[in-house]
Amino acid sequence: MSADLAQLVTSIAQRARAASLVLATTPPEQKNVALTRLAELIESSHETILAANVKDLAAAESNGLAKAQIERLTLNPARLAQLATSVREVVALPDPVGELLDETTRPNGLRIRRIRVPIGVIGIIYEARPNVTIDCAILCLKSGNAAILRGGKEIFHTNTAFAALITQALEHAGIPGDAVQLIPTTDRAALNTLLKLDQYVHCIIPRGGESLIRFVAENATVPVIKHYNGICFVYLDKAADAELAEKITVNAKASRVSVCNAAEQLLVHREAAEKLLPRVARALLAKNVQLRCDAASAAILEREKIALTPAVDADYRTEFLDYIIAIRVVDSLETAIATINRDSSAHSEAIVTADEKAARRFQAGVDSAAVFWNASTRFNDGFEFGFGAEIGISTDRLHARGPMGLRELCSYKFLVDGTGQVRG
Repeated sequence: MSADLAQLVTSIAQRARAASLVLATTPPEQKNVALTRLAELIESSHETILAANVKDLAAAESNGLAKAQIERLTLNPARLAQLATSVREVVALPDPVGELLDETTRPNGLRIRRIRVPIGVIGIIYEARPNVTIDCAILCLKSGNAAILRGGKEIFHTNTAFAALITQALEHAGIPGDAVQLIPTTDRAALNTLLKLDQYVHCIIPRGGESLIRFVAENATVPVIKHYNGICFVYLDKAADAELAEKITVNAKASRVSVCNAAEQLLVHREAAEKLLPRVARALLAKNVQLRCDAASAAILEREKIALTPAVDADYRTEFLDYIIAIRVVDSLETAIATINRDSSAHSEAIVTADEKAARRFQAGVDSAAVFWNASTRFNDGFEFGFGAEIGISTDRLHARGPMGLRELCSYKFLVDGTGQVRG
């Protein structure tokens, strides 16, 4: 690795740390001015952003990226409008910095308050996800954190265009431009340097494929918040309504197959399989979803002359990110819970049932970041949860779990007021 590249990344981190100390005490109104300006710039810069995105898409096609990956790279006016909306959603949210979490007065008169504070400098490592540049920038800014963004080569031109708008918005509000910085190279050596800068960077959040996330987790000396993949389940209980079962399963699987909250696995209670499976299978096939079935589900579908592919063991623990779903028949609710806890990635799971007792047992027993009753797994998303946007979805237990919004980008500190107390 060249000394110049290491020095460049180190300088970015040093400047981010300095900016984070300014941001920590920047008034909410000033941060909101920057965010509002960014929303306006996104709306007025469609031509520039889409031109940059076209360059990335052309390179993606020539490099043979899969259709689902290219779909994730693609921006259009509707998606840009949604980005601008997400910025304004964050403007409207309460500022978390300084929020009083609890307060007590000790017998010796010490007054102890615990307040929410920014983490400091957050590095975000991501691949072919153009929305991440905006989502992470706005959430870090609102929560008082400086952000260092390192996007993948697949989306470099789009990220650069977005970064220029972010800098303009920060400067418009009188906030240091170093508060959000994009590493201006996709050289892996730059990433290696960033992962070791624990003197300046307080947290790394990787977003992308499992190989990227494992590389970051295994090589960083900076704390990492992560999820490796999204092996998400839908379970159709014996008391599931057939119409709901079809609607929720199809949405969870096929509304957008390339995202981490898409369903990859379908479990069906044996007592309802004859009734539910053919209907749900036909609806999935209508969306061009390939069905990979265990012996029990295959027997049911074959009698109905429904096209399927026999599953292999690996299919039951795979994040397909494609028009593929693995199907199994289970004997009971408890078997479904045990299967999910063994084979899922603890990301997003759903039960479809009219039996509230079964639903509550499922929600209590499944050890995942988000567990849904009669709703699609696709709702495990910061925007859908009312966070305005998200910086990622964590399947860790520490320090955050599920969609990470403003509060999850904060730590806390204690403020202790005395009147001259000393400890004996």
